[in-house]
Amino acid sequence: MKLHVFDTFAYSPSGKIIHFDVLIPEMNESLAHKFALQWLASIGEPNATIRPTGCTFCHTAANLPQFADEVTQQGFAIYKLEGCPA
Repeated sequence: MKLHVFDTFAYSPSGKIIHFDVLIPEMNESLAHKFALQWLASIGEPNATIRPTGCTFCHTAANLPQFADEVTQQGFAIYKLEGCPA
């Protein structure tokens, strides 16, 4: 499954930076932004903001089988980087 990776930086009201990648099967920046906000709400950060350049296309990965089930079930996957919950 080919996945498009969107490098994302969100900022919580407390000033915490949350850095993660949104992986989706289609090239759609607005959809990646929507999924990023959805995921932020699911981790207890519903008021976190993503600046206009904070969710940008990074690259396309041809084979990321570890994310296939998650993408199939919910339409996206998150690769946690800095400031994300365990």
